[in-house]
Amino acid sequence: MQDVARLANVSIATVSFTVNNSKPVSPATRARVEAAMQELGFRRNAVGRALASKRTHILALLYPALQHRFRGTVVDFFTSAASTASERGYNLVLWPASNDSELDELTSTGLVDGVLLMEVQVDDPRVEQLTASRTPFALIGRTGDPSALDYVDIDFENTVAAAIEHLAQLGHTSIGLLDGGVGRGALRGYAPVVRTRESFAQEMAARGLTAFSFTCDENPAAGREAAATLMNEAPGMTALLLMNEHAGPGLVTGLHRLGMSVPADLSILSLASSREMAAMTDPDLSVLSAPSIELGRRGVELLIDQLDGGNQHERQSLVMCAFEPGNSTAPPRRAPPSE
Repeated sequence: MQDVARLANVSIATVSFTVNNSKPVSPATRARVEAAMQELGFRRNAVGRALASKRTHILALLYPALQHRFRGTVVDFFTSAASTASERGYNLVLWPASNDSELDELTSTGLVDGVLLMEVQVDDPRVEQLTASRTPFALIGRTGDPSALDYVDIDFENTVAAAIEHLAQLGHTSIGLLDGGVGRGALRGYAPVVRTRESFAQEMAARGLTAFSFTCDENPAAGREAAATLMNEAPGMTALLLMNEHAGPGLVTGLHRLGMSVPADLSILSLASSREMAAMTDPDLSVLSAPSIELGRRGVELLIDQLDGGNQHERQSLVMCAFEPGNSTAPPRRAPPSE
């Protein structure tokens, strides 16, 4: 550090501030210090920094990759969270542990400074473990009672209401919901689906509309099979909310094979998905896009606020999905006039 300071013509303290991002340094000074570091072959030593500060500046993002396959929106969560952490001087690592795994290895070794939870359950055992270990953590999602927790989540309640409003304005009065299930085993009580189902039932009842509910596995083959189920069990249904993006392409293909036209015979509106996934069907789906980038950023900011003693962000916040029109919703086809 003395060599770097001498070559850059700054103090050792300024080198420390630059390396550790511990205090503001002007862009011109930072450039001189980093140029000197490069010329001298100076490398930041994360282990040495951790030993000196008793902080690793590593955050763990818990995602049960073996129990819940990656969706299109998940990559946006990851990249946004990692970028935000980097901007704040932290590194983000993906920890693909099951939701019912013991977290002692993560929390007792000092490996990470804090934890960010994804794929949250209504009763999530990870919350109790982290609270008992006094490990700082925040959630991208909500438990059944999140009143004492730091979280950011999709506003499923108002998103579902907006979806039904869109279809009702088009003239639909018989609407279904197709989701991927509330999980089983380590993912039982998957909170996003639980909240969506509850909101759908309440909103449809309040409007006096006819509601249908369906579930299928999260893959295209299951979506193709679901098409026949929809036709057989809800022949009068004219619109569908789809909260199962992996089944979407198979569903649309299955409907076409059965002679059903989207949107003439069945309008489909995708929930909490992405424009990219919605474009994988023909026609492309109208979608209420998940605010993945914003949620990833906000989740990391909440966690770093805890670690650095900041109080810049709301401890609990909900974000609406944004409507992006496609070609899969339209007024229902009128019944042919009686003879």
